[in-house]
Formats: sequence, C-alpha cells, structure tokens
Amino acid sequence: MRRFRLGFVTLVATLGLVGLPAVAQATTEAVLNIQYQVQQTGYWCGPAATRIAMSARTGNLPSQGTLASQLGTTTNGTDWVGQVTGVLNSDLGTSWYETKEMPNDPPTQAQRDLLWRDITLDINNGYAIVANIVAPANNHPPGYPNYTIYHYFTIIGYDSSDMTVKIADPASFGGNQIYWLSFNQLATLIPPKGYSA
Repeated sequence: MRRFRLGFVTLVATLGLVGLPAVAQATTEAVLNIQYQVQQTGYWCGPAATRIAMSARTGNLPSQGTLASQLGTTTNGTDWVGQVTGVLNSDLGTSWYETKEMPNDPPTQAQRDLLWRDITLDINNGYAIVANIVAPANNHPPGYPNYTIYHYFTIIGYDSSDMTVKIADPASFGGNQIYWLSFNQLATLIPPKGYSA
C-alpha cells in the first residue's frame, strides 16, 4: 500500500494536479504551545504541571492555588497522578485523559511502548501529558539537586528522529524550565508512579 501511495503522489505531482512536492517529508517533531509557569511553592509541582498541560488546550486557566485545592495538594504534595487526571478532564470538559500506572522499575517493554504511543497520540491531538516522576540522584533531568526528587512535570512535545521528549518543568531546577530529555530516561523516571495521558 505504501508503494502505491508514493507512486500515486508522484503521478499526481508529475501531472501538475497539485502544487506539492512529489515526496513529502514526514514530520518527526511536534511541540505544543503552552503557557509556562514556575511552581509557586515547593510542593505545588502537581498544580503547576497540571496548569501547564491545561494551557495547551485553553487560555482560561485557574491559578495554581485553585488547582492545589482541586487536586487535594498539601505540604506533602499531590498524592497520586489520578487526581491530576480527574482535574484535567473536569476543568477541560473532556474525557480524554486516563491514568496510566507504571509500577515496574525498570518498566516492561509493553509499558515503554504504551508510553511512547500515548506521547505521540496525545501531542498530535493537542493534549499535553502530566507525569509523576521519581528522580534518584543517579538519574536526574538537568539541574536537579543531588538527592531523590519526587515531582510532577509536563510532557509538551516529542521528536521521533532521536526519541526525545520536550519537558516543561515547573521546578526550574538550575533555571532549566523547558528542555529535551531522552525517551529512555523519561521511561526510567516515571516508575513506580504514573502519568495522565
């Protein structure tokens, strides 16, 4: 089927029926437009990451304080990524988001495959993903302090050419707010937690 489509596109372009090049380049990178905000307290990463994800869909955004109340966030943080899923669906008036658990550390190949599928599907449909991560000192995203960090951040894009994901990180550790991270590293950061996709 692929050869037939390529041949058809070449034939159409050759005949001048469309003004497109004969072979179109496949898009390998997709990044959502978001409104970034640093978390306003040391324990509001969940509300801030949720707000960043919402900003890919709407400009009518609640404050981090409002989201903290909706999420049940305390000084201990936001307990479970499922709370994020519920707030995203409720506030955006959708049923798109589902909670995906990744209890295996390291993750299984099936969990890794589902994570990549969810990233590409969600980003291609205009939905950012909120991930709950555990980053030990030997597996940190850029700028993290040298101890284990329990955290939420937002996945806002991907590049399939090098299997990387774009992160909007409300902690801004070391001034690193928006950065690329390898998919392999992301897949090792989420277990034993989960994500909203």
